[in-house]
Amino acid sequence: MTKLSHIDKANQPTMVDVSHKAQTDREAHARTIVEFPEEVAQRFSDGDIQSAKGPVFATAIVAGVMAAKRTHELIPFCHPLGLDSCKITIALDEQDRAVIDCRCKVHHRTGIEMEALTGASVAALTVYDMCKALSHEIVIRETRLISKTGGKEDYFSDSA
Repeated sequence: MTKLSHIDKANQPTMVDVSHKAQTDREAHARTIVEFPEEVAQRFSDGDIQSAKGPVFATAIVAGVMAAKRTHELIPFCHPLGLDSCKITIALDEQDRAVIDCRCKVHHRTGIEMEALTGASVAALTVYDMCKALSHEIVIRETRLISKTGGKEDYFSDSA
C-alpha cells in the first residue's frame, strides 16, 4: 500500500522535504469541462461572450494563470514555484462545452500538477462567475490531470 506523502511517521500533516531531489524539467496538463445550457452556449457563437465584466474566456485565461502562480497560497503543502510557463486555452467542443486546458512547466525539485489543476479550476470558476447572470444551470463537470512528466514517474491519462 502506498503511503500518503503529506503525512509523517507520527500521522501528522507535513510538507514533503524535496531538498534531496534533483531539479528536472517538469510539465503538467490539466483539463476542466464546463457545460452550458443551450441558450448560453449559443451566445459563444463568435468564440467568446462580451459581457459587462469583459470577454468571458479571455478573462478566465488571465484568472487561471494568476491562480496557477499562487497555488502554494491556496493548497497548504504545495511548494512555492516560479512557473516557467503557464498556458491556458479555452475552446468549445462539438457538444458546446468549454474545454479548458492548462499546461504548466517548471524546472524544479517538485511536480507542477497542482498548479495545472488549480489554473484549470479557477478558469472554470471564472467562466461560471461571468456567465451566471445568463443561467445558474452551468455545470463544472470535471477537472482532471491529463499528463505529468519529469518527476519520479510520468503519467498519461488513458481517456484524454
